[in-house]
Amino acid sequence: MARPARSNWLWVVGTLVCALAVAMLAGAIARHRAMAALAASTRVDAQLRASLLDSEIARYRLVPLALADDRDVVDTLAGRRGAADALDRKLEALARTTGASVLYLVDRQGIALAASNWNTRASFVGARYGFRRYVRDALAAGSGAQYAMGTVSRRPGLFLSRRTNGGGVIVIKLEFDRVEKDWRRAGGDTFVEDARGIVVVTSRPAWRFAATRPLSRADLAAVHVESSLPAGMVRPLRIGGERVSQTVPTAYPGWTLTLSRAAEGIERPAARAASIGAGLAVIALAALGWGSRQRALLNRRRTAELEEAVATRTAELTREMDERAASEVRAAELREGLRQANRLATLGQVTASVAHETAQPVAAIRTYAQTSATLLDQGDGETVRANLAAIARLADRIGAVTSELRGFARRRTDHQRPVLLADIVDGARLILKEQLRSVRLVAPAIDPTLAVWGGKVRLEQVLVNVLQNALEATRGQAEPAITLDLAVEERRLVLGIQDNGPGIGEDVARRLFTPFVTSRPDGLGLGLVIAHDIMIEFGGALRHVPGPAGARFEIEMVRP
Repeated sequence: MARPARSNWLWVVGTLVCALAVAMLAGAIARHRAMAALAASTRVDAQLRASLLDSEIARYRLVPLALADDRDVVDTLAGRRGAADALDRKLEALARTTGASVLYLVDRQGIALAASNWNTRASFVGARYGFRRYVRDALAAGSGAQYAMGTVSRRPGLFLSRRTNGGGVIVIKLEFDRVEKDWRRAGGDTFVEDARGIVVVTSRPAWRFAATRPLSRADLAAVHVESSLPAGMVRPLRIGGERVSQTVPTAYPGWTLTLSRAAEGIERPAARAASIGAGLAVIALAALGWGSRQRALLNRRRTAELEEAVATRTAELTREMDERAASEVRAAELREGLRQANRLATLGQVTASVAHETAQPVAAIRTYAQTSATLLDQGDGETVRANLAAIARLADRIGAVTSELRGFARRRTDHQRPVLLADIVDGARLILKEQLRSVRLVAPAIDPTLAVWGGKVRLEQVLVNVLQNALEATRGQAEPAITLDLAVEERRLVLGIQDNGPGIGEDVARRLFTPFVTSRPDGLGLGLVIAHDIMIEFGGALRHVPGPAGARFEIEMVRP
């Protein structure tokens, strides 16, 4: 009897080893799947948080842009009495409305003339900021941006600056307290690092200004100087434990966002799966060993254990479903915040574009009115009548542009019809009449019956934008000249505009039709974007044609 008993025990041991191996394999598979699911959800959440951050920065970037030509800003820089007080109160109201930390205006020497915190003990008025990079960049290139520690508040933030009409700089400071709070509420550890690897925005304040990678002594010194940080504040970032992290880019140059979540919880489901499998195997082997006499008792015990395991797992699944539902609610709140920020950014861009497109007609009206006053004194009534007719046409154009803004609000499509090309060219030359006196303009004779498909005001808008850029490019040339040429085909025609300016750099040319990209220090970077969109809508095109000298643009239009 010894040999059969030994065989039975060998069979029991072999079965136990197989059961344990299956349990361990099941646990490994469960852990791998859980880790993959966690990584996928972490990347989606990281992209959503990066989009929310991008929209927040874009919304605040529009404020200095809108204030660049503000009358109170211009009057304060000119030193007019009472202008600085009025601007203080305007900036205070804007900071309260937008949620900005502070808004302030500095002159060419970097001295703050007005600030939203004018009536506090920490007022910026009178302080010197000429050493700040964002002030120097705005004075030199038209705009600037810098993440740094506030010299007065000692609170970090992103400073966005814009050169104003009159040579000053308007600055807005964006602190990310609300964004960081939303990240903490959504779960996980979120941080944004700059191009050097310095953490600038984070859901864990203790990580701010930590370095994600080793820095050279020169880079470390540059960080302390540029960001106004006390010595020793930059230290290595240490994240302990097993984690799942996903890094995505942001729209702000050099910044990347990382979302990191702990993976310790993944071990528990895997270990639970292994322990349940091993337990079931032990129960089954024990039942074989005890024999039929104990089968009923063991069956009842096993059933009770299985019911307890099922109840435990059911409770865990219920809790996991509740957590997933809460996460989806948080994600929905973040998405709604993103949509709201995008709507505000779009409205700001539309407002800026309308101001851009009405500037030329308003300037032309002012010139005609001033000229008419002189002509009346001289008794030249015939020329005055012609000027008044030109003013009426320019006023109609402004009305048409503002009507397009109302059409944008109602989502109404623009009416298109055949219009005469000669009328479009004459209208653009009327708007730019005074500016065109300073250049030699060569234009072809246009058939008065030649028509194109589109809207007269919007096609004039495209040609005015291109001619205005050409005028700006030829400024400073010894013999400024602009040449128009025309190529007519059966279904299309191409109007070319060539100037003898310095041309467009390759880095700007690649992004020429992107919003806020411009080679002019005082340009908005919206004119060509608007013109390009108009021509696409009319079935045509607006393109830059590289050449050996000057800049050449071609407006392609559809013939009816």
